[in-house]
Amino acid sequence: MKIAFYAPLKSPDSPIPSGDRKMARQFIACLRSEGHDVRLISRLKSREANGIQHKQIIIKNRSDKIIERLVNRYLKADSWRPDAWFTYHMFYKAPDWLGPAISKTLKIPYLVAEASHAPKRKEGGWSFNQKQVVLALKHADAIIGLNSNDEYCVKQVISSNCSYEFIKPFMGPDAAPSCGNKRDSHREEICRELSLSKNEVLLLAVGMMREGAKFESYKLLGRALSRLSTSKAWRLIVAGDGKCRQEIEKCFGSETLFVGALKEDQLFRYYCAADIFVWPAVQEAYGMALLEAQWLGLPAVAGNSGGVSDIINDKVTGLLTQPGNVADFSSKLITLIENTDYREQMGTAATKITRNEHSFEIAAKKVNLLVKNSLNSYRAKI
Repeated sequence: MKIAFYAPLKSPDSPIPSGDRKMARQFIACLRSEGHDVRLISRLKSREANGIQHKQIIIKNRSDKIIERLVNRYLKADSWRPDAWFTYHMFYKAPDWLGPAISKTLKIPYLVAEASHAPKRKEGGWSFNQKQVVLALKHADAIIGLNSNDEYCVKQVISSNCSYEFIKPFMGPDAAPSCGNKRDSHREEICRELSLSKNEVLLLAVGMMREGAKFESYKLLGRALSRLSTSKAWRLIVAGDGKCRQEIEKCFGSETLFVGALKEDQLFRYYCAADIFVWPAVQEAYGMALLEAQWLGLPAVAGNSGGVSDIINDKVTGLLTQPGNVADFSSKLITLIENTDYREQMGTAATKITRNEHSFEIAAKKVNLLVKNSLNSYRAKI
């Protein structure tokens, strides 16, 4: 099957790493694993972050020109023409202006993964974008949800003919198998490189250093760590970089080390070396770094926002905290810092559960079955 792929928030070939880019790539990998011919159709970034309507209209007008150009190309007899359209991640700040119009013109099914619907945005600065989100949802033939919190509002809008499938966030096809017997050696290496004691409890945070929710998570983490009252020696390692790094570093004390942005093979070493993954997850959709940490057997303390609970099994693979509650985060972190056996039990459970519920193979099977059924249903209607 020929599938047109589009990600309005961030193109999968963006040079800037993020969980969003990673998940877009993983959906492409899912589709290609079944032999589909998947092509990135546009790099148009539809995101307008500040609720300024005239800027949204400019993006919409630019989209109209792209639609005209693509439709004209696809209608040529010798042109590559998609059998289905697949959009990854649309919401009121980054709607899909391309997919609904092109799929309607070409008479092909329109599929969306990770869509969200925010009824409160019907009024205000994002109302123009929000109308397009609603239009796209009503037009969709199938939707894949990755965040269980999105499901209720999305289902209020979609048509009765639209299939909705919830799939838990998943790892990529090249995910590391496990830390295995390398955990101790990685810990020794990291401690030597950073001049740390192997006896200290090593906390790990991974996140881009940008303004908005990420910055707020870092600030909350800094406040929570400043309240820690424990006899156990601990250190925090932060992996990440961005334009807010200077301000973020000021949120932490001398117990924190910043190692910058790391490539995946280097990050793997840190996941294996650490004892606890920490992330307040302010306004987090679900958090790919959380999933990666759990995949490699790292228990977590995380804020219970968005779809984080779709990854962290509270009191089994980690501890969930009240969103934005500094005292609760600090208290639960102390619980894990002071209880080695509890941490190890959680790490073992995390490894087992993620492989049963978040593997690439499981997700790919569900995604491709939904695509196949959507195409068959669509063709049966026309």
